[in-house]
Amino acid sequence: MIRGSVSNKLEGRRIFLGITGSIAAVECVKLARQLIRHGADVVAVMSNEACRFLPAESMKFATGREVITQLSGMAEHTQDGDMLLIAPCTANTISKIALGIADNAVTTFALAFEGKILVAPSMHLPMYENVVTQENIKRCRERSIHFIPPKIEEDKAKMANVEAIVEEVIRAFGDRSGKILIIGGATYQPIDDVRGITNRSTGKMAAAIAMEAYERGMDVMLWASFDAPDFIPSRRFVSVEDLKNMVEEETEKYDAVINCAAISDFVVDKQEGKIKGGQEMVIHLKPSPRINPLLSKIGKKIIAFKLGGENVLEEARNLLMKEKLDYVVANRIESIGSDTTKIWIVGKEGVLEEAEGRKREVAKKIIDLI
Repeated sequence: MIRGSVSNKLEGRRIFLGITGSIAAVECVKLARQLIRHGADVVAVMSNEACRFLPAESMKFATGREVITQLSGMAEHTQDGDMLLIAPCTANTISKIALGIADNAVTTFALAFEGKILVAPSMHLPMYENVVTQENIKRCRERSIHFIPPKIEEDKAKMANVEAIVEEVIRAFGDRSGKILIIGGATYQPIDDVRGITNRSTGKMAAAIAMEAYERGMDVMLWASFDAPDFIPSRRFVSVEDLKNMVEEETEKYDAVINCAAISDFVVDKQEGKIKGGQEMVIHLKPSPRINPLLSKIGKKIIAFKLGGENVLEEARNLLMKEKLDYVVANRIESIGSDTTKIWIVGKEGVLEEAEGRKREVAKKIIDLI
């Protein structure tokens, strides 16, 4: 059994997967299986045009359920479900949905369905950008139909990849709202044009928190030193100075800011070019500007991290009071680069919670603070 083998985030959810006549339909076997791996019950609904690209038997195999290709008069389109996901969705189908035309299994489901409707467009770029298509998308949005942005490449508006679609499906059932900024990864302080001071942080904790916040429905912005998933808005930083400038120039106001970046405590005066090797050299380290005290300018609730050894809890309490933070998440040095961690959430009243496990699981406790 593959159901729930990745997570139970879609457990108990019935998803009708509407498939229309695009070459991207070939991705739907993989899409259906991935939804099932997150616990969903998937039923495929296919237009006749879709069956030209993908045999209905393939979707029967993928879902373990009979595929709906024709409406027999048994009111298949009135079945209860949590979501109608139309992927891929052609310009033709978007137009029909916008105008309330029900001339095949997919469009009839779209007209009758009372649950969430999520659409992943797939078409040539000029068709997608056409004013008529954009007007029809606007009409659909006015009916609370949500769209997953396509990938724009090779003069095509390609259906979003399977990972992005699955994340949007999970996100649609999220239990959180609001805007959140997550800062993560390692800073790099240049010594010369070649060398620099950095640390072993991989940004895994920041990535886990960003994914958790996104899946639970929040508007996420990630400032990172690493590559973020395409579907999460992000900005890149390198040095402490970069972060300081980003905070000072930010015009958005966030409901919460979580800073779990491994920010250098020291900076150096960079020398131009490449310093010659083979000789002794003294590097003078200067304290770097503190980022946490600046975050209240852009966030209503500030959560910072404190990495340390045996005295990390005392250090976290001191940091909380000194920098006037709402919470500090204390963790140990051993967690750097690991997929697992142990944390203590410290508030003004002391240690509020302790959690240990994979970073994706621990991230839930941190988002619960918001």
